[in-house]
Amino acid sequence: MKMHFSITAAEELRERGGGRYVLYSVCLEGFLLGKARYSQLRRWDAELRQLFGNAVPAFPPKFYLVMTKSMADERRSQLEQYLQNVTLDSNITNSDVFIGFFRKLQQDTFKIQTQRAFLDVYLADGSNIRLDIQTSDTAERILEVTLCKMGLSRELIKYFSLFFFQDHDDGALSVVKKVAEFELPYVSLQSMKELHCKLGIRKWYMDPSLDTLLMDCRASLNLLYMQAIQEVKRNWVKPTEGQMQELEFLQENANKAKFLELIREVQFYGYVRLDPCICDYPEGGCSADIYVGNNEINCCIKLPINQTKEVSFKINRLRSWQVTFLGATKDGEDDTLELRFEYNDSGTWQWIILYTKQVTSGDL
Repeated sequence: MKMHFSITAAEELRERGGGRYVLYSVCLEGFLLGKARYSQLRRWDAELRQLFGNAVPAFPPKFYLVMTKSMADERRSQLEQYLQNVTLDSNITNSDVFIGFFRKLQQDTFKIQTQRAFLDVYLADGSNIRLDIQTSDTAERILEVTLCKMGLSRELIKYFSLFFFQDHDDGALSVVKKVAEFELPYVSLQSMKELHCKLGIRKWYMDPSLDTLLMDCRASLNLLYMQAIQEVKRNWVKPTEGQMQELEFLQENANKAKFLELIREVQFYGYVRLDPCICDYPEGGCSADIYVGNNEINCCIKLPINQTKEVSFKINRLRSWQVTFLGATKDGEDDTLELRFEYNDSGTWQWIILYTKQVTSGDL
């Protein structure tokens, strides 16, 4: 899976000795992961090349003259492209050199040393599991410990992932982003304090039929059932009146297997629903409800003429995508992300843009 790195800011600072250097804000899926100097990234690149040789993409060259603004902009862009390209190779992203670099970068940026801490991981029914962890534990490690503690078979762990999400007072649920395997959830939660995020577990696959592979394990059956109940309560799925009556009957009788069998037939089951956002398709300024899953991005778009238009963008017709942090909205209350993807519509490529507070690009 391609991860979307971006460098949203380049801040020029002074050394104690009077020299100057640039500190780059490295973001993952639109959220700050850490701040790094060019020299740090260059040393990291050298370590990667010792292990992987020419599999590592070209690193932006060093400038020996004073950088002009255009040169500085070019370097920022080149570093951003380098980070995006280096993550295309899973051998690199799974290596100790890759994971160790970003572990240290997160800890140094947010000044959190390795120490013992407690971390709550929430399930879809609102309950939580409290873990005794190290602040430097990666998401991969925390997910494994949590699911093993629940009795999940190790071979099934790959079907689940950690997410940051928000519970709202009105009962709505926002899935903010999927947590990358090398990310440090404890540190990320500290850096996202203003969003009041929680760490939770959700299944992580796009084909609802894969549920059948997890039904024989009691722990995974319970996880799927809890998430399905949550999606019904939060109105993420759209059952017919008849389906809803049958689902309620199966829930009352605690028939989890039959419940999951029926709900796979319900529209938008297993999708991630975004909060209402702004879309530039088919024209600018349209509001839209977005559902991502089952190899599509489904948009229910409200047109200016008080009509709605439902559009399905198929994942296999996407060529590329980008996530950009835009900053606060006009009212100053929320940060906004621009998620854009290049789509083949009847043989013509065009960019579709969503303005949102959430990132689901891990789906793409």
